[in-house]
Amino acid sequence: MKFHFFYIIVIIVVAGILAFTVAKPKNESFVVYQVNPKKQNLKLYWKDDKNQAFKSIQHLKSWLETKKQTLLFATNAGMYKADNSPLGLYIENNKTITPLNTRTASGNFYWKPNGVFYIDTDNNARICKTEKFINNGKVKYATQSGPMLVFDGKIHPEFKQGSINLNIRNGVGLLPNNDLVFVMSKKELSLYDFAKYFKDLGCRDALSFDGFVCRTYLPDKNWIQTDGNFGVMIGVTIDN
Repeated sequence: MKFHFFYIIVIIVVAGILAFTVAKPKNESFVVYQVNPKKQNLKLYWKDDKNQAFKSIQHLKSWLETKKQTLLFATNAGMYKADNSPLGLYIENNKTITPLNTRTASGNFYWKPNGVFYIDTDNNARICKTEKFINNGKVKYATQSGPMLVFDGKIHPEFKQGSINLNIRNGVGLLPNNDLVFVMSKKELSLYDFAKYFKDLGCRDALSFDGFVCRTYLPDKNWIQTDGNFGVMIGVTIDN
C-alpha cells in the first residue's frame, strides 16, 4: 500500500507542475525583447540624413553601420500613410515632426483609446492614452498608434475572447520595473490574446503598433527579419 501511495503522490505533484507550466505565458509563441531605456540606446527612426525614409529594417541597419553602430533590435513602431509618413504623432530628438492625430475614423489606429509611446529627456519611458499625452518640452521621442491593448492594468474592454479577427501583431508594454517589453507574435492571434500576454507579464499599459505587416529583427534570438516598407521604426544599438 505504501508503494502505491508513493506513486500516487508523485503523479499528483507532476500533474500540478505541468498544469502550472501550461498556465504561464508561452514565450515560444512570441518574439520578446526587454529593454532598460536608462541603460540601453533606444531611438526612433524614420528618415536618414538625406531626408529619405528608411522603410526597411535592412536600410536602417546598413545606415547605422556607416555610423559605426550595430543594430541589436528593431521593429516597426506605429501605423503610417502610403508615403511612409507617420499617421499620428511623431517626435524625434525633441522635434515634433507630425502632430498628434485626434481624428475619429475607422481602423485599428483610431480604435479608442489609442495611445502614445514616448521617451523623455531623462530616458524615462511612458505609454499613455492619446487624450492624456502632454508635451512638456521634455519629450525626446514619441510615436502614436492604436489601439491601447492594456490600460490602467486592464485589457481593453472591447476586445473579445474567441474573436476571429486574427493577425500577426506587434506592440510595446511597460513592465512594473519600468523596463519596456517589445513583443511580436509568431502566429496570427486576436487582439484579446495579444493584450492578455502583456497583462500576464505585469504590464499596466501596452500599445499595439501594427498588424500583419510587422517585422522584428532580433539576431540574439535567431529572429532576423530585415525587409519591410515602414514608416517609423524603433532600434536599439551599441557603438562599435
